[in-house]
Amino acid sequence: MAANEPHDSAPSGARGTARSTTTLPQPGSNGLVLDGARAVLPTGVIQNARLAVEGTRITATPSENAQVIDLTGHWLLPGFVDLHNHGGGGASFSSGTADQILTGVHTHRVHGTTTLVVSTVTDEMDVLARQAGLLSELAEQGEIAGIHFEGPFISPCRKGAHSEALLRDPDPAEVRKLVDAARGHAKMVTLATELPGGIESVRLLAEHGVIAAVGHTDATYEQTVAAIDAGATVATHLYNAMPQIGHRAPGPIAALLEDERVTVELINDGTHLHPAALQLAFHHAGPDRVAFITDAMDAAGFGDGRYLLGPLEVEVTDGVARLADSGAIAGSTLTLDRALRRAVTVDKLPVEHAVAALSANPARLLGLYDRVGSLEPGKDADLLVLDADFTLKGVMRKGAWVVVPELS
Repeated sequence: MAANEPHDSAPSGARGTARSTTTLPQPGSNGLVLDGARAVLPTGVIQNARLAVEGTRITATPSENAQVIDLTGHWLLPGFVDLHNHGGGGASFSSGTADQILTGVHTHRVHGTTTLVVSTVTDEMDVLARQAGLLSELAEQGEIAGIHFEGPFISPCRKGAHSEALLRDPDPAEVRKLVDAARGHAKMVTLATELPGGIESVRLLAEHGVIAAVGHTDATYEQTVAAIDAGATVATHLYNAMPQIGHRAPGPIAALLEDERVTVELINDGTHLHPAALQLAFHHAGPDRVAFITDAMDAAGFGDGRYLLGPLEVEVTDGVARLADSGAIAGSTLTLDRALRRAVTVDKLPVEHAVAALSANPARLLGLYDRVGSLEPGKDADLLVLDADFTLKGVMRKGAWVVVPELS
């Protein structure tokens, strides 16, 4: 669907062949020890950390003959968890084949996203149900962490990059159809909860263990409070595709920020949000209730050009995706390593707060924190190596290098 050719999507720090670097091998059967890095742990930043990996897991005690890797001068972080992502590497999660979807998953994996929930966009119900069946197979294989349905149950007033002709009210029976099509792998559904059937659909999703997310909504403050009370727990890309805060009509943003039951998604690409809006969200929601997402589309890790997002044509110029006919922002080309680097170097967030927004917070929301989201013994060995400037150098998933670090 793109009008260009793919390029190498691996992090720049993982590619070069300079003589001063050493390429590490895959971990051997005796495991490995990562030594000397600044590690971001649940207790905070630890200097000169020592972390052991055996098989697919982090372990408390290294094997006697474990390989030791000196990471002095580097950062060691948990792998990123992305709640909201439509594609990458030239591939769409909404319409791609299994191989194309895996291309997109790998594109984000080499940029540090070791746990990925794939998102669909508005389409005919039968098309969405059919794609959900394909995506559920990839979830069963462990390639993705589940499915997020963004649309078609959203407001035509706040449709963003969704086809208005295909939108519909959130009839609980149709919401249930999509959940059932995902065969237990539906993780989240974005709804305009003020529409007819919205509150009933929120209750249905909560009863089935699926996250109800308020987004692409024209709801009032009071309507948003009612949705949260009914079981909604996520704000889909807070600020975007919803009414802005007014002093007499505070709208959904105020309701979503103030309620401790809600996690707010933020797209930290420098296009979707002003830095002050990001700081406002962290100030009011606190660092435990923010999840950085990409909301990426096909062009992430691929390049400028013309793409399709569902049935709509998108023009990507200088890394910014906009609908070709209206100029409306159409997702992003963001990868989460860039979101982290911006958070700590531009937004000046504490590293541990940025990492929580990229790992622990979304993992908890998905019910996966017992396995991923932090560097703790017993969890999957999903971890990232970055240099002192927060440039990604290495990616490990389940104990195997996806991007093998080249260290000076």
